[in-house]
Amino acid sequence: MGDQNYYEKLGVSEDATFDEIQEARNRLLQQYSGDYKHLEAVETAYDAILMERLRMRQEGKIKVPEGIRFAERLAQVPPKENSPPVQKSPEWLQRLVDQPSLTDIILPATVFLGLSALSIVYTAASAQILQMALIVGVGTSFFFLYRKEKKFGRAVLLTGMGLVTGLIAGGIVGSVFLSQLSSLGISVEQFSTTLTFILLWVISSFLR
Repeated sequence: MGDQNYYEKLGVSEDATFDEIQEARNRLLQQYSGDYKHLEAVETAYDAILMERLRMRQEGKIKVPEGIRFAERLAQVPPKENSPPVQKSPEWLQRLVDQPSLTDIILPATVFLGLSALSIVYTAASAQILQMALIVGVGTSFFFLYRKEKKFGRAVLLTGMGLVTGLIAGGIVGSVFLSQLSSLGISVEQFSTTLTFILLWVISSFLR
């Protein structure tokens, strides 16, 4: 390949200045960023032209400005911009929240769905039936929580918090929508029990 082809490779004329040659090289390196075949061809042409210019300088035909240096044969891939650090959730939250499998979601959901149906479908459900359903729900929540971390106290605490929160919240919300619930044939106690089952399912499935 003659020198003319090297100049054509960079897209400059044979009488181009060193600044023009370097600008053409830098432009092509940016254009072909990531394409190592083209990058190496550009560097080869640039080196060949510099070698020719230096030879001509030694012969006294041209003057090469100071600061001109050979480009490395292999193109240097420009460093990637540092991506912003990923915001991680607090450590305490990571220890508390679980990433359950589909089985860990469906199994307790099946039990709590059945208990909710027992509490709602039988509109004449007595207080004893609701209490028994709650006992089974509490046991279910404790079982699924305990089998994850094998921590008895943690399972008891989370289940107890879910039970108390569900009953209190259900009682408050049920009182507010008492007329709507009555039209559906659902008592406040039935509503709060069902809400408790939903909360216990969330806790037993998505918490450790």
